[in-house]
Amino acid sequence: MPEEPLSSAEGDRPVESRRAYESPLRRQQAAMTQERIVATAVEMVRAFPTWDWDGLTIRELARRAEVNESTIYRYFGNERRLRDTVMRRLLEEAGVDLDGLRLEDFGDVVGRMFDYLSAFPTATPTHEDPTFVGIDERRRGALVAAVSTAAATWTADESELAAAMLDMFWHVPTHERLMGTWNLDRERATRAARWAITLIETAIRDGNGPGGPNPATDGA
Repeated sequence: MPEEPLSSAEGDRPVESRRAYESPLRRQQAAMTQERIVATAVEMVRAFPTWDWDGLTIRELARRAEVNESTIYRYFGNERRLRDTVMRRLLEEAGVDLDGLRLEDFGDVVGRMFDYLSAFPTATPTHEDPTFVGIDERRRGALVAAVSTAAATWTADESELAAAMLDMFWHVPTHERLMGTWNLDRERATRAARWAITLIETAIRDGNGPGGPNPATDGA
């Protein structure tokens, strides 16, 4: 009577069968499938009209990548892990390495990130009400005027860039990120914002402007 193949520790599959299943060819096929899933997810994110990933669902991704939903769950577990994988891929493509990030490198990192994100669709305004649009225009004008008054020798471009940085602290998503992502209470969020604003104000009064259109390449 022929011997039965040795069984695995779990007793659910013979060792020979399991080894065949884990063959180099199958591992290569699995890697290719995972890559197709991630690449398809990145394409989907690139096409979103705003930086909102609600459309990146396992069901829709499976349809576009032409795989079963169970395949995505097997490789990634859930939507959170899938999105984390996609975000890591986006950072890699942007040339951003968060490991060992140094403060003096942060400006260059942000520059690379901005260059990369410019390839994505520009977010459309969240509202089209003339009242809100008018308020935005008035706020921008007031900030530019305030900076221009404090730094009379600056170019219009420098004044606009500094005003844009100040406007970030007037923006609701900045507040939401400080209190949501960073879990800062109102007092700490306000203190951090005032500190950053003071640094910008000091730079303005000291004549330390943002420079020309591309300071990183000046003199190159």
